[in-house]
Amino acid sequence: MNEELAIDVQGMTKRFGDRTVVNDIALQVRTGEIYGFLGPNGSGKTTFIRMLCGLLRADAGSGTCLGYDVIKDSESIKRHVGYMTQKFSFWEDLSIAENLDFVARMYGVKQRREVVQKSIEQLGLAGRERQLAGELSGGWKQRLALAACLIHQPKLLLLDEPTAGVDPEARRDFWDEIHSLADEGMTVLVSTHYMDEAERCHEITYIFNGELIATGTADQLIADSGLVTFEAVGPRADRLGRELTGKPGVVMVAPFGQTLHVSGTNQSALEHAIAPFRREPYQWSEVQPTLEDVFIHLMQRSDKQSEAA
Repeated sequence: MNEELAIDVQGMTKRFGDRTVVNDIALQVRTGEIYGFLGPNGSGKTTFIRMLCGLLRADAGSGTCLGYDVIKDSESIKRHVGYMTQKFSFWEDLSIAENLDFVARMYGVKQRREVVQKSIEQLGLAGRERQLAGELSGGWKQRLALAACLIHQPKLLLLDEPTAGVDPEARRDFWDEIHSLADEGMTVLVSTHYMDEAERCHEITYIFNGELIATGTADQLIADSGLVTFEAVGPRADRLGRELTGKPGVVMVAPFGQTLHVSGTNQSALEHAIAPFRREPYQWSEVQPTLEDVFIHLMQRSDKQSEAA
């Protein structure tokens, strides 16, 4: 067993009937790492996470999670993993303290009351212990869910879209807490749609249609994309997208408010395509591709490869 790897799996596959939802995925996550798991809805992220924590049995694949066999030792994995589901999954007619106490009972936590109180204080829930979970805002529900995931002192956190539906301040506070946990040795696998959150991860994997299509740090993925990107700035620059889409050399156009990103893999062809549009009131400049540019490009390329197969 490689103790430096909290997750080390190969060939992970899950089928529902004749539909393959996760196809031959390999993943290695180092201990103490925050690992971003990205992909659009329906790409297989949740299914993969559930296979890792023993809630779904893989149809194929092998490897370890926290040193336990992902196929044979699912019960042992469950005891050492904290899993935060995408949908709030605690009892809305119980208070914060009652929810945490119930979860602590399920895990057989020793000195349960002291552990629950400490958890309440650490996650900033003090003063709200008696508030019903159903009365909490999205951000406070998120804190309760994280506290419940940590109550049994897991070694690995699996977080499935944990910041969906919460405000920007709550998202920032949540990520500060995640980095603090990682600094203490916690390993975190987190799925997210937010590019700014992806950039806060130590490493990223992108999954699309059940298949892994890119892995690396944010900087590596941008550098390896081969994309050249020009940015147009001006009133309703997004309208230019319709005229540029499909022109030779243009791989992708992506509007961002009053700006437009136009990308390709051949710089001379791309510059030739945008030359007729270098006019007032638009200002053009070459910029570094964003992570979002890269992922849109990867999805489009993957779709074209699937159509050609």
